[in-house]
Amino acid sequence: MPTLGAIADDFTGATDLATMLVARGFRTVVAVGADEAAALADPDEWDAVVVALKSRTTPVEEAVGVSLRALDALRALGCRRFYFKYCSTFDSTPRGNIGPVTDALLEALGERRTVVVPSFPATGRTVYRGRLFVHDDLLDESPMRHHPLTPMLDSRLQALLAPQTTHPVTRIGLDTVRAGAEALRTALAGPEHTDALTVVDAVDDTDLTVVAAATEEFGLITGAAGLAVGLTGPHAGEARARPASVPGDPGVVLAGSASAATRGQVAHALGRLPHRRLDLARLRADFDATVADLTAFVRDHWATDPGKPPLIYAVATLEDVETDTPEGAEPPATLVERALAACAVALVEAGARRMLVAGGETSGAVVTALKARTLGIGAPIAPGVAWARTEVRPAGTGHTVDLALKSGNFGDTDIFTQAWEQLV
Repeated sequence: MPTLGAIADDFTGATDLATMLVARGFRTVVAVGADEAAALADPDEWDAVVVALKSRTTPVEEAVGVSLRALDALRALGCRRFYFKYCSTFDSTPRGNIGPVTDALLEALGERRTVVVPSFPATGRTVYRGRLFVHDDLLDESPMRHHPLTPMLDSRLQALLAPQTTHPVTRIGLDTVRAGAEALRTALAGPEHTDALTVVDAVDDTDLTVVAAATEEFGLITGAAGLAVGLTGPHAGEARARPASVPGDPGVVLAGSASAATRGQVAHALGRLPHRRLDLARLRADFDATVADLTAFVRDHWATDPGKPPLIYAVATLEDVETDTPEGAEPPATLVERALAACAVALVEAGARRMLVAGGETSGAVVTALKARTLGIGAPIAPGVAWARTEVRPAGTGHTVDLALKSGNFGDTDIFTQAWEQLV
């Protein structure tokens, strides 16, 4: 029976956390939505269940509602401790959704306090003196300042979170964390933190281990996937799912993100993989015909060189970003998501059994279109990215595929060409 239940506010975040939990010895399954969690077959096979939601940028009321439904499903499965997972760059707006969802989960659980820990040192995200860094840059001086949906204009987590929550937002510094788990546990029990969301500094994995140990009795913890580095599951070395595909099975890369990391990955792949960029004007003029052309391009390359998965991408350089959307036209981001989701469905029906998807919103659109139910986490590719064995039903007929969902900001430059080596 699972004891740890997690709620992730997007699909790549769910697999990100699940990857960390598998590495820590938790047999982990990702359920796509609260309904799939509630219907999970053989829950005794799992130590942890992560519910993947697409709630990061939805209206606050909707995000709270789906998160509470996920919590109900996890409690019904027997989970006793809970983890709200959000992005390590704290992606949110002045209204939410991190604060409102945290408040709602605390109330539903009868809890008064939790920690706020977006640090994920393996991916360059650290918190020091309450400020969030992306590698060497403050959050508001990083590329996240220009995010199209959640531009991050401040690095002070207390300032970002305070307008979103009804709780006080407090902070505990690195000196207390470095004093050890008992010192941090004592500090968290202090009167100023007992009814608060407490931002805790952490700049390396040892700090996260201390935070995890000091919060063992908390009913709810919140943060990025990095906080899981301090957890210990009961099945060390035997928690990973086996791949569904074999070398040579048809594969494809679908890249919808415009993040700096993904642009670099696309640029690296352009000289190494067959590729085609999405033509937004053509998609607007004849969506179905354009998607059919893209999928035919991929199938043709499968026939001639199956060892090189073709790449369908939205943006390689900032010059590719549409800056003059026709009046009344579908926004570029939603058009890209819809097109890549349609490509994913057509390609799975055509035989794709390996698929790497880049971008959180794109991943959500693809997983939803494929009607995936659960993802069994397998081999890691990069910090926060792993292959997952996935049952999909895009046209009512079931297929088993290996699916990797990559946050736009994650992965090395060569991930699109090297990820496939892990599927053995």
